[in-house]
Amino acid sequence: MLLGRRRARAGARARQGAFRTYVVLDRRTPASELAGRLLRKAFPDHWSFLLGEIALYSFVLLVLTGTYLTLFFDPSLAEVPYRGSYEPLRGVLVSEAYASTLHLSLDVRGGLLIRQMHHWAALVFVASIGVHMLRVFFTGAFRRPRETNWFVGVTLFLLALVEGFCGYSLPDDLLSGTGLRTADSIVQSIPVVGTYLAFFLWGGQYPGEVIDRRLYITHVLFVPGVMAALIVLHLIMVVYLKHTQWSGRGRTNRNVVGKPLFPVYTAKSLGLLLIVFGLVAAMSAVAQINPIWSYGPFRADQVSTDAQPDWYVGFLEGALRLMPGVEWNVAGHTVMWNVFLPAVVLPALLFLVLYLYPVFERWVTGDTAEHHLCDRPRDRPVRTGLGVAALVGYAVLLMAGGNDVIATEFHADLNLLTWLFRAAFFLAPVAAFLLTRRVCLALQRHERRLLAEGEESGQVQQDVAGGMGETHRPLGAERRYRLLVREIPRPLEDPGPGAPLRQRLRAGLSAWYYADRVELPLTDEERREISGRTAGPFAGGAPEEE
Repeated sequence: MLLGRRRARAGARARQGAFRTYVVLDRRTPASELAGRLLRKAFPDHWSFLLGEIALYSFVLLVLTGTYLTLFFDPSLAEVPYRGSYEPLRGVLVSEAYASTLHLSLDVRGGLLIRQMHHWAALVFVASIGVHMLRVFFTGAFRRPRETNWFVGVTLFLLALVEGFCGYSLPDDLLSGTGLRTADSIVQSIPVVGTYLAFFLWGGQYPGEVIDRRLYITHVLFVPGVMAALIVLHLIMVVYLKHTQWSGRGRTNRNVVGKPLFPVYTAKSLGLLLIVFGLVAAMSAVAQINPIWSYGPFRADQVSTDAQPDWYVGFLEGALRLMPGVEWNVAGHTVMWNVFLPAVVLPALLFLVLYLYPVFERWVTGDTAEHHLCDRPRDRPVRTGLGVAALVGYAVLLMAGGNDVIATEFHADLNLLTWLFRAAFFLAPVAAFLLTRRVCLALQRHERRLLAEGEESGQVQQDVAGGMGETHRPLGAERRYRLLVREIPRPLEDPGPGAPLRQRLRAGLSAWYYADRVELPLTDEERREISGRTAGPFAGGAPEEE
């Protein structure tokens, strides 16, 4: 009983101290006001909105596991005889980086599990960012007022690729060394400045002696710090601008309907955090990844067989393999188009398009209103077709990056595969775009038929003439609302042949984007109601929370 009383008094003193601290803080800062607003913040409830949270929790796991790994890793490239527990390499000269990674993996209790969790979490992190951006793209969540958040997301995706490559290259094994050899060639392919830039990064001629330390500092300090700042900015913008939501009864462009941050959304978010941590730990325990002891230490005169980079940079490998060997010698400078175009120009164009697409679509539509309702992909067939075409092009390049493995496993001709992938890179995205656009329009026509005739009831009736037919029942109010409430801009008017080229180009692109559409059967009252539901917030206002 005495021990229980002491615990009760200690708990009471702790609660009293916490309350006094809060009072002192609240008297000097708007703590109560900000906390009350934040805890009452409404978040829409839909599984697709959790993709960004998976990326966030993967980043948290990366920071935790990466902090542990830094306690054992040595980025030095100085060679020492290996004296660890892995017998096949005993006595072999290896770098300090490779030796410390082997020691961490094979001699530190739990080290291999933490290292594999770090690698798997990195893959999940990049994948979840990519899928989250696809969700934002296909639903139009990048439109005003969220253009800034789109730019932040694209930058985070780019930094995630850089961070992944830096971490992938640190162990100084034969596989990562092959990747660095490729990176050196890519840097040197840049006209005029490539050679000087490569000498600066590697500290001399490849393989150099300082690249691992520079990658290490970039991997554990520079890029994570910038990413952490951008993630905080991203979350602040989400809270300030409110979250987008799918159309439904009670949901408009002027409100946000969802669960409060505390306790409902907090409990769900904490559960998702534990699920991400648990699944990554389970994968790391049963699925081996990057066994550097099997590859051996890096040697400049050796290349690892079946060498494949991580999937998120696999498209660069495929582009390099598909590009024909073309080199020019101009004024004493060798321009390696076979490396420069696929490995420098292609990714630069990719991210340039990602950054500029919101501006381009706004220019095409002339739409400057705020949008807080998500588009359904089928209602924007051209945008959806462009997204699917980009995914198909990426898939072709990713498969082309493993053309040697495919040729070996399926006993196919390597040159034939290369030409097939070259043709597919240009033809498959076009076919995917046309097919996707037709599917979207077909789905719109199906919905128009549902609205006009109702859905099939499953009951067959015989009419007075003896004919048999299935009966239909009207759609439910919730489903009918979701089908009717949509925002599809009208094509811009044709300015005429005498207008400036810029205006005619804009009108032509607008017609290409929005001319193909399926009009739904609406009454005048429904049309007025939909216009009110999709109207943006009043000037100077923000969406209300419910």
